[in-house]
Amino acid sequence: MSIPVSSSSVVALADAVRAGRVTSRALSEHALARIAERDPALGAFQVVRGQRALDEADAVDARVDRADLPLAGVPVAVKDNVPVAGEPMRVGSDASDPAPQTADHPVVARLRAAGAVVVGLTRVPELCVYGMTDSIYGITRNPWDLGRTPGGSSGGSGAAVAAGMVSAAHGNDGLGSIRIPAACCGLVGIKPGAGVVPPPGNGSWFGLAENGPLTTTVADAALVLSVMAAAPELAQAAARPPGQLRIALAVRAPIPATPVDEQFVRAARASGDLLRKAGHVVSERELSVPLGARLAGLAVWCAGPEMDARRLTDRSQLGKAVARQAAVGRFLLRAGLVRDSSRQAWCSEAGRFFEDVDVLLTPGLAQLPPAALRWGERGWLANVRASSSYAPFGGVWNLAGWPAIVIPAGRHIGTGMPLSVQLVAQPGGEARLLAVAAQLEQLAPWPAVAPGYA
Repeated sequence: MSIPVSSSSVVALADAVRAGRVTSRALSEHALARIAERDPALGAFQVVRGQRALDEADAVDARVDRADLPLAGVPVAVKDNVPVAGEPMRVGSDASDPAPQTADHPVVARLRAAGAVVVGLTRVPELCVYGMTDSIYGITRNPWDLGRTPGGSSGGSGAAVAAGMVSAAHGNDGLGSIRIPAACCGLVGIKPGAGVVPPPGNGSWFGLAENGPLTTTVADAALVLSVMAAAPELAQAAARPPGQLRIALAVRAPIPATPVDEQFVRAARASGDLLRKAGHVVSERELSVPLGARLAGLAVWCAGPEMDARRLTDRSQLGKAVARQAAVGRFLLRAGLVRDSSRQAWCSEAGRFFEDVDVLLTPGLAQLPPAALRWGERGWLANVRASSSYAPFGGVWNLAGWPAIVIPAGRHIGTGMPLSVQLVAQPGGEARLLAVAAQLEQLAPWPAVAPGYA
């Protein structure tokens, strides 16, 4: 084995397997060894597939089309809220059904068909409700600082990639749940626009939630997204120059009275300066998010968990914070307060803002990640406040159904935690976002994994 998983990109690993320089089994053995060594301190994995993953890797090595597989032999992790055949789907809840799933979710099927090997399932907060990853199964910790959360709800996936246990992981994003862990863990995380990738299922939080990848490089994100979307043309999006674009920089949080750490503001402005020097037209301006859109997001944030709770084996086992959130959602649904009209109005407002803008640039977070605690045992308001105050920039783009990507943007002075920025485009803009993100990566490279995990 000549290529360590922790320091190699998805692109490099797949190329090595296709060329016969390394076997899929060797890569999976290496990933499983890293998981055994590193995960006890992190709690990223709900299920480690062990021999089942090795059998899967052997099957990839035996495939006659191995030389044509875009993800040949690449070990990946899948978030524990979509079906993986033969494994339980616990969604962070003891109230869920422990029986193995009978079939793969379409995104998992596409990853496997492309040659990826699922080495494990990653942890989520209960029903994926909050922006911190803990549940009855344990607390997931951030590789950059074990005292902090890796974000949520795809926090297990973020921690797994940032700790070099896998080079890519599946996540999904209903109000920021790919981009928040990417920002917390110094990764690339892209939420595609509506309809690009098959959604998680069960209504996908009334159409807000989308599946996507967390990776260490933009090229890797483009490749994995191209597989998830069954859109091979996206694989090369990071290699294409974006051309001269009109970029709006907005540093104010979309939720009023939400302070933004000045270092996150400076990181966004520094990224804007880099893009300006690269030839883009960058102007600082603010985007006003109407109250109706913010209330619509809050309504779905409550109603989505209620719909998921209805599928549980025994919802009486829900933690108190999630049970309260679902109860609020149940009331909103009965009162007919979960409506599309506010979302449509917000799309129109955002469309007007983008009439002379190609890409929006914002901070990735407003504050540093909260402490890694058993948030599920705390009160409902404490969870709502913690999630919304540190990560307010993502959810409005789920409401619109527009694509958005988060990438690293330096280090926080004093803590050493990663800083980040978010890029947003109109529907169909995934390739444009990947191209701009790749340009920023070239101008200001970032480490592949958290310190101490190379």
